[in-house]
Amino acid sequence: MSEIENQQPQNIKNNPRIMKAWAVYDWANSVYSLVITSTIFPIYYSILTTAYEKKEYVEETKSWIDVPVRHMIKIFGKEYQPDAVYGYSLTISFFIVVLLSPFLSSLADTIGNKKSFLQFFCYLGATSCMGLAMFTGMHNVFLGLLFSITASVGFWGSLVFYNSFLPDIATRDKQDALSARGYVYGYIGSVVLVVICLVLIQVFAKGAAQQLLFTRISFLLTGAWWFGFSQYTFKHLPQFGDVKEKLPKDLVLLNYKNIFKKHEEQGGFFEVLKDNMSFYKDIAKESFHELFKVGGVLFKDRNLKFFLSSFFFYSVGMQTIFLMATLFGKSEINLAQDKLIGTLLVIQIEAIIGAVIFSRLSRKIGNRNVISIAIVLWIVACLWAYFLNKENPTVEYQFYGVAAVVGLVMGGLQAMSRSTYSKLLPEDSMENTTYFSFYDVLEKIAIIIGTFIFATLIEHFNNMRIAALSMTLFFAAGLVLIRFLKVNMRKERDTL
Repeated sequence: MSEIENQQPQNIKNNPRIMKAWAVYDWANSVYSLVITSTIFPIYYSILTTAYEKKEYVEETKSWIDVPVRHMIKIFGKEYQPDAVYGYSLTISFFIVVLLSPFLSSLADTIGNKKSFLQFFCYLGATSCMGLAMFTGMHNVFLGLLFSITASVGFWGSLVFYNSFLPDIATRDKQDALSARGYVYGYIGSVVLVVICLVLIQVFAKGAAQQLLFTRISFLLTGAWWFGFSQYTFKHLPQFGDVKEKLPKDLVLLNYKNIFKKHEEQGGFFEVLKDNMSFYKDIAKESFHELFKVGGVLFKDRNLKFFLSSFFFYSVGMQTIFLMATLFGKSEINLAQDKLIGTLLVIQIEAIIGAVIFSRLSRKIGNRNVISIAIVLWIVACLWAYFLNKENPTVEYQFYGVAAVVGLVMGGLQAMSRSTYSKLLPEDSMENTTYFSFYDVLEKIAIIIGTFIFATLIEHFNNMRIAALSMTLFFAAGLVLIRFLKVNMRKERDTL
């Protein structure tokens, strides 16, 4: 174990190398968010699930437009819209994360190996992104949806462990800036890879068949990028605690190298396995005790209760819109593929600016007011999206206007949410992973509810604009609750 890993949390705070290594993981994993969640995969999925395009005449513009007719996906004898099935698949992935995160996070705090869990979910997500290259048509659409689910589990499952390092490695006065720095790295890295992928697809590919091939290659590049750049993070990020001394003998958790040893010196494989099962049973009990203890502290704290309640409601809207934005542009606005991707790239660049602006603004007016401003802008974006009409000749420019608002507030609200919660936690706590599991679980439950509502409204009304409008209710609830967050004006702590 390296010298850095043996240092206690109070000795690693504000270490430039460790803070950089932490932020680099955003650079590594954010390519999933843009390539797989927002741009290339949703468009690829839309293309493969489209049967044909029919012509429709628009009286207002006096022009003919292409309207896609989609393949229906049959599940247990009932046919579903492919966009709704995609929404439901994301809901399943978040449900899995919600089930796993609380126990695994408390287990990581108990054993002291949260970096190992971070690595596990990172590798699950990266390999699943590569697996998406095997999705080639309607004949194996469920394979594509399966890898989409496991990639989502890998991405979101890793974030609870990743985010929990923030209060471990930075003092409160540095957390807003470091959180924003991570998002900035992520947005820049994802834009770089998407540009590379688009050059392959749009420039080097000759014909539609080769474009689909190069699209699948972009999924391989995404997984390789995520896996490769994360190695810098894993090299320099501290582990906390000597894991090997706490684990029994040598059949250790998440260490496949020792599973196939003969173990003669410990009485044989089955004796070692028995000892390990007993150990993990005890650890599980201790972990659940830790989980309930942290939960008891968390829900007695007034600020934490109001912040998490607000965070839950505005996350329903924010994360759902982020996940479904590409399909909205494709299905509701009928925006051309190149324009849609270009818009999403501009949103990412705007998000970089937004993260920096909101971080600096928080120093002047406090985190509570910055979050309130961001929520109000999200409400404006949802209302504007509802009134978009593809028969309006200016609808394309109106869509760009909505995208501009979303881009500005997306990075800012994400960065401020993470750092605000981090500031509210007990200082120098050794239970940060467990604390962040509550943050993570609430976010995922919010996404489950949001994507389910969105998919259900699409299925019922065959209209995404109504689904977008429904998100304003959640943003409004979040806005009301965040105003109850008590501002601490003492100089020794940052203003909230």
